[in-house]
Amino acid sequence: MIKIKRTVSIFFKVVFLLVLSPVWALYNRYGIPDSSEIRKDLVETWFEAPLESVRMNRAEIRTNSIGEKFQVRLEETDSSFNIFVAPYARMEVDVISDKGKTTVTQDVYPGDAIGSWVLIRDKKTGRPLRIRWYFASDSEVFVQFVPSGKTSYADFIVYGSYAVRGAPTGLKLERFYTASYDQMVRWTNISIPWKYTYIYPDNYKEAAQMIGIIRDKLSSIQYTEDAMYDGDGKPVYISTGKERKVEAEYADKITVNGAGFLKWIADGLVEPLTGGALKREPLVMETVNYKDNGYQGILAENFSLSFTLDWIRNLASALVSVRTHRQYLFNESGVDVRIEPFCADLTDKGIINTVGFIDNTGYKVYSIKPLLYVLAVTEPKNFYFGAIRETDYKTPEVKVFNESLIIFPYFDSQKHFRCVIFKDGQEISLEEFTRRYYKDFVFLTRAQCSEQFFPK
Repeated sequence: MIKIKRTVSIFFKVVFLLVLSPVWALYNRYGIPDSSEIRKDLVETWFEAPLESVRMNRAEIRTNSIGEKFQVRLEETDSSFNIFVAPYARMEVDVISDKGKTTVTQDVYPGDAIGSWVLIRDKKTGRPLRIRWYFASDSEVFVQFVPSGKTSYADFIVYGSYAVRGAPTGLKLERFYTASYDQMVRWTNISIPWKYTYIYPDNYKEAAQMIGIIRDKLSSIQYTEDAMYDGDGKPVYISTGKERKVEAEYADKITVNGAGFLKWIADGLVEPLTGGALKREPLVMETVNYKDNGYQGILAENFSLSFTLDWIRNLASALVSVRTHRQYLFNESGVDVRIEPFCADLTDKGIINTVGFIDNTGYKVYSIKPLLYVLAVTEPKNFYFGAIRETDYKTPEVKVFNESLIIFPYFDSQKHFRCVIFKDGQEISLEEFTRRYYKDFVFLTRAQCSEQFFPK
């Protein structure tokens, strides 16, 4: 009898686990709040009802079977009405009164938080325009589904750039009314690059360490034109390689220009491995051949039009060579960033085709943020040297690489995208960089982060 009871007990435990496991996986596989079982009860009264009826619905709080709370509510714009199924969150809010400022915690249901699901309908016709699904800590990264005849297509958007646009799903839009996040990912696994969502904050420890060390050293940097340190640590001119004199007031400073600053960082990675710094001569080798009969080619005979492009290519190649104990030229090292993850950009003028990567030119600065996001996800151990190509719009135009920078894209512990940029011995924000060079291009070369980083 005891043996039978035990068998029955084990049987019920197995059945219980089999029943529970799909639910557990549904809500925790991706760590994203899931409102699918709540949405199943909203189709007639919220998703398909006319606007007049939806307006009669009060905002309500519903809870799924594992205790996650969502708010169902209506918000209207001039041309659409939007039905949010938004997850619960707590937010600190500063309250200012006569007694001063106090911080209170409020219960909120953000419409663009992780797990938020939004149905956008046309105000005149009531027809569904799209479903937008938020799954990332950055609300400007999301997927949306748009009706197309009897089926629908998918867009995957990263900071205003389309990683996927108009990908057929083969499914009616209504299938996504009640789909779980897990189902949605499985249905679109081939057409949408979900790898861009796989973020592991622990992968950025080396980047964080390098950023901290550089920041601590910035007060020691004195920007100086045409200045660097050679392989023996002597101050020299970049243009000639000849020794230069450092003014007495800067004797305890690191005197470099923008390119010299990048070399100083690279030397901080090289010296722990080799005991010495990089030499100047390999870094100034030309990497671009201009047409002899072209205007740029004629100018290139007397001026270095690709100076910082050559510099960052050779710098990154030198780091690969030191790390692998094998000599690589830039075109053998794979340091050039040439990926094209986007097909279109959402602009003030509508959706336009993305310029993408241009050989020996790089990427448009105005659209660099989504590119850096993708690089941070797919190359978490790397940082990037950058060369800025500016244009003198006089007639005829002159395009020249004169300025440089270093970029550390990464994700913090909360999986928020961050980007640290150092230029000319100072830190500048991504927003400032984009504003300052909005019409220009930036060429990127990749280098590997390391905990063995000791700049002098």
